[in-house]
Amino acid sequence: MNETGRRAQHKAATREALHQAALRMFEERGYDATTVKDIAAAASVTERTFFRYFPSKEDLVLGELSDLVPLLAEGIRRRPADEPPLRAVLAALLTVGGERGSGFAVLFSGPPARFVSAPTRPGRPVLFEFETGIAEALHARMGGAGPVSLRASVLARAAVAAMRSALIAHADLEGERPFPAAIVSLLDEAFAALESPG
Repeated sequence: MNETGRRAQHKAATREALHQAALRMFEERGYDATTVKDIAAAASVTERTFFRYFPSKEDLVLGELSDLVPLLAEGIRRRPADEPPLRAVLAALLTVGGERGSGFAVLFSGPPARFVSAPTRPGRPVLFEFETGIAEALHARMGGAGPVSLRASVLARAAVAAMRSALIAHADLEGERPFPAAIVSLLDEAFAALESPG
């Protein structure tokens, strides 16, 4: 491997080490209690190195959340065709959560308002990205072609509202229930409320 290839490999490894250290610490301590200095130390680099890879702690989180969207959308597309749409979203969400571990925990590691309203790189709120990805996946599952149907959009926004409600409820627990059991339970409850609102 040439010098350029080794340098690229080292940069990718450093970025991943920062990423994993941050996610592990967010899960253990929570977002607010974790500092950039803590993350850098856990990844065995300096704070200056952290800032070469991420402009801020929030940027690291937003990148992780954005990375979940295509995984969730693909998971929804893979669900059985006869499964009700909201059940497919929940099942895909839990599958992605199981596969991502700490990466998924980032959704539930800080005050909900921060991640609901925080813009991603294109400048749209994170949950808008989730709504769009889920709507496109549901539209594809329903055999739709062309622009996303209103039905798929409504179901996607309802699913994200359930996710957001679970996120807010989890923040209110203040560590009373262990992660991830609390999240799974809250997501089940939130999606059940959509399916049986009475």
